[in-house]
Amino acid sequence: MLAESWLTALLAAAIPCVAARPDPDLWRRAMTVAGDTKACGLSDPAPTVKAPKTNPWAPISPEDAAAVWDYVHSPDVGLNLTAPANATQTDNYVYFVETLQTNKSQVLPYIDGDRPIPDKYARVVIFEGGKEVPVSQEYMVGPLPIDSKTSIQKLDYIFNGGSGGAVPYNARYYDGKRSAASEPLLKSIMAEIADITLELFDGVYYGSGDNRTNITPGSPTPVSFDGTQAYRNIMFRYPGLATYLAPIDLFVLLDVTGTDASKYFLKGIVTNSRFFPTVADLRKAYEAGELKSEFPQTRNTDWGLLNYKPEMGVRDLEDRLAPQSIELGGKRYKLDTEQQYVEFMGWSFYMSFSRTLGIQFFDIRFKGERVLYELSLQEAAAQYAGYQPKAANTALCIFEADSGYPLARHRTGASNDYGFSRLASVKGSALHTRAVATVGNYDYLFDYAFHVDGSLEITVRASGYLQSSPYYKNQSRFGPRIQQGTQGSYHDHILTFKADFDIVDTQNSLQVTELVTVNQTQPWYPELGSFAQMELNTTLMQTEQQFNWAPNGQAMYSVISSNLTNAWGEKRGYRLIPGRSNIHLSVHDSPWSRKQSTFLKSSLAVTRQHDAEVFANSWQNINLPEAPQHDFAKFFDGEGVDDEDLVVWFNLGMHHFTRAEDIPVTLYTEAVSSIVFAPQNFNDRAQEGDLRNRRWIATDAKTGKLEYEDYGIALPTCKVELEEPTLKISEWTTV
Repeated sequence: MLAESWLTALLAAAIPCVAARPDPDLWRRAMTVAGDTKACGLSDPAPTVKAPKTNPWAPISPEDAAAVWDYVHSPDVGLNLTAPANATQTDNYVYFVETLQTNKSQVLPYIDGDRPIPDKYARVVIFEGGKEVPVSQEYMVGPLPIDSKTSIQKLDYIFNGGSGGAVPYNARYYDGKRSAASEPLLKSIMAEIADITLELFDGVYYGSGDNRTNITPGSPTPVSFDGTQAYRNIMFRYPGLATYLAPIDLFVLLDVTGTDASKYFLKGIVTNSRFFPTVADLRKAYEAGELKSEFPQTRNTDWGLLNYKPEMGVRDLEDRLAPQSIELGGKRYKLDTEQQYVEFMGWSFYMSFSRTLGIQFFDIRFKGERVLYELSLQEAAAQYAGYQPKAANTALCIFEADSGYPLARHRTGASNDYGFSRLASVKGSALHTRAVATVGNYDYLFDYAFHVDGSLEITVRASGYLQSSPYYKNQSRFGPRIQQGTQGSYHDHILTFKADFDIVDTQNSLQVTELVTVNQTQPWYPELGSFAQMELNTTLMQTEQQFNWAPNGQAMYSVISSNLTNAWGEKRGYRLIPGRSNIHLSVHDSPWSRKQSTFLKSSLAVTRQHDAEVFANSWQNINLPEAPQHDFAKFFDGEGVDDEDLVVWFNLGMHHFTRAEDIPVTLYTEAVSSIVFAPQNFNDRAQEGDLRNRRWIATDAKTGKLEYEDYGIALPTCKVELEEPTLKISEWTTV
């Protein structure tokens, strides 16, 4: 099944994307500067720039969000809402308010023309447990700000599952209100078997507020298949900072269908890989001595913490500060913070933020010409392997950094006629827009790198605690033993992105250039007869479809302009280049991800752009694997994609073959996936000729005389000496 998805978990936890860095003033106090401080540019803020137009994708203001909250709670609106703090699962209450993404058809006449900026609307999710037929319903409120023209209506048009913005009660997000409703049943069951759990696991559960409780419950998703029923598969762990690594072999399965908690009941208990339908069945096996922990879990999980562990040994010179990136000479990007607009080395783009999608990029241009209308994350999900009930169904910062390699380099040797050898090297760098989202057991690092050559690289990395399982040696097919009583369950991480390409305009095609082998003859090689030779076979995709990267990389996929060519008559475009670990979901027919996760089941997909097909997924799909609120499969209805407004959907991710080195946490070095969008005849030549950050060196082969040209970009005339680090953890801040 899909473990708690990133989007769903972000909704539940409301955790901001943060990146830790030292406070700037403390950083400056920790170093001594000799020479011209200004020349170093270390303390210079980013230059400002005025965005060409007001950001039409920007989130609604806090003031508008508060006004929307007051508006929907007004008795005149008639929603009969209860304040969330006082609500139960049988009340109507607001779950969240966020921005409704403005339709592309409304934005383009404004951003490219002289039409007024489109109206803003809020998206409001209300859990309507107090209705005769309880549902979760989405609404749209606007236009904003609130005035006499503002109205509220059901938000149905962006969902294609048949019920619009409504989701059955049983399939709605399992929030704290629903959890509280089933808590009395769980406490009564656990109290009845407390003597068993105490002996087997040194653990008891009498409720989260009871001082006797010393184990922690956790529930996976989904809690429903089609909205007609609901259930909780509750696993238990030892509490602590590394609780995900300390599972115990106890699972309680509850039927929690409907809003009447008095009708909830026990479906069964699982331990020792055995299912017991009743407490009596469990007790019978316990009293017969049939239950025991083969590999008992340890309560002390210090081994799962990221603190320094000197017992692992000391590495020579590890007491020295590791290399750091410093923007000598000052920042080379410009910001309009009010409009969330950025310019860098020919690139320009707007940004927005959604509670359900995270960071979004809009109107991405290179040297004034649009490449992408939208680039955004759509979903982040994990599907696990395992035999236990849980395992089986389970801020932003901007900086420029050196690429670590030159953008271009070549040495031309001297000849008899030309007595100079030449060496040219062009510095490579990229503007990184980076966010880290901590969701439950993982820290997802999202990095969007805008390279100076006009290419755009998207990278995702995952680090954090494994969602592990109790270890049994006869279940090694699901993953290795990674600690005394812990198994690292194999799983897939899949992250789905939307790339709405507009190569200069909206008339685009998806070109497939295959590398094929053909037999041919050449008259100047008669002795070879017929022999194999490579050729390019170029076609255009004609209809919407899902597809995978070609084996051995023997195909190039490019979004090209239907009408525009470069100086050499070639169609202008951008190529999709697979990076590291471009995968899709391993299991295509799991009951926990059957129909609501179609987008995960291929590496790539192409569709025609529609305002009603703005998302690959619905955040409430997690509990509807058999009857999704929004069905990606319905996008593929035979529409043509040649000379149309195209959207490319792509997946990044990794097959997580768990290992002992995932303790204490998975490492970013190998849990990584990436893709590159690179110019493909978009320009007339490589985009490095206008970069002054280069060196041109000529050497006279006879005299050894050196001619050196730095094009006026010399190192700043300053000296920076870092003192011994003395900062305390408490002095660090988050941004």
